[in-house]
Amino acid sequence: MRIKNALRYTLALIIIVLGFATLFLSSSIVFDLFGIRAKEGNYVLFVVLANLVCSILYLLAGYGIITKKGWVTKILSSSLIVLLLAFTGLLVHINMNGIYETKTIGALTFRIAITVLFVSASYLLNKSMKNEH
Repeated sequence: MRIKNALRYTLALIIIVLGFATLFLSSSIVFDLFGIRAKEGNYVLFVVLANLVCSILYLLAGYGIITKKGWVTKILSSSLIVLLLAFTGLLVHINMNGIYETKTIGALTFRIAITVLFVSASYLLNKSMKNEH
């Protein structure tokens, strides 16, 4: 039981930290705070907005994990869908000769991969919570 709680809180902490970091960075770009927009170069606004939405979903998921809510996997799955739509849109943007930073592809791929891990981990946590009762 202690190991499950440690894993649950570790997952929640990772998701919350990523959520706050993403919220800070994406909102700084959208609202042009701290000179971050200029440092980002040729950012793609809809990708930044997708990250902003995901940051809020990550924070909700972190709360849900800590409070043992059953809806966490749905929230994280929604985040994954948002990211996949943003990636698809980015590919269309690139194919239409839109300007972008190549690092955006890697960052979005990483975020999708880590969100798949979060969805899987939350599913397993939810499943183990149901088996405890």
